[in-house]
Amino acid sequence: MNKREQGFTLIEIAIVLVIIGLLLGGVLKGQELITGARVRNFIQQQDGIKAAYFGFLDRYRALPGDYTQAVANIPGVVANAACGNGNGDGNGQVTTAANENILMWEHLSRAQFINGAFGCAAPVGGVPAAGSAPTNPYGAFMDFQFDANYNTPTGQRHNLKTGAQVPSDILAEIDRKVDDGNPAQGSFRAPSAPAATCVTVAAGVSSWNTNPPDPSCQATTLF
Repeated sequence: MNKREQGFTLIEIAIVLVIIGLLLGGVLKGQELITGARVRNFIQQQDGIKAAYFGFLDRYRALPGDYTQAVANIPGVVANAACGNGNGDGNGQVTTAANENILMWEHLSRAQFINGAFGCAAPVGGVPAAGSAPTNPYGAFMDFQFDANYNTPTGQRHNLKTGAQVPSDILAEIDRKVDDGNPAQGSFRAPSAPAATCVTVAAGVSSWNTNPPDPSCQATTLF
């Protein structure tokens, strides 16, 4: 007696393919939602710091980190071995001199313009010490300086650096949403001499690498 061989029917195969398609679509949609959330988080953080910077300037008529009367007028700001007497030098520039770029975060937080309690401390190996500066959504320290370290510089300007460890496709999406999508121009840019894995230049036009993205890039917002 011959045994009858049974296989999958076309309907069963179609159902399996539909389920696989739904699962793949759900994964891709989930990744898209996660990426969107990270981009929004980044933009909100950058906007918050920018608003704090200009709010401080409006209230004290001086830049955070550069303010010469911070100890006298901001409760909690005190002299510190890493940042001198707790005041800036008042030259209108937030620089690494006397760690003004680190002191800035203490001025902003003590004056309650940003969340958190930051205290000025000397950088360790060129990196801010824990608790002295905020971090981006990927855990890297942010920085604010008066320098020319941004793509195609036209002189020194104050700029907020995102910090490293940011995927280049995330930076590309941020650039498209808040600026012009070009890492070499506009208000949101790559740093000077960006890694070739982060930014590609073809026929004189710069673009963020997204296929494949580099997992550790950075950018800066010009003020």
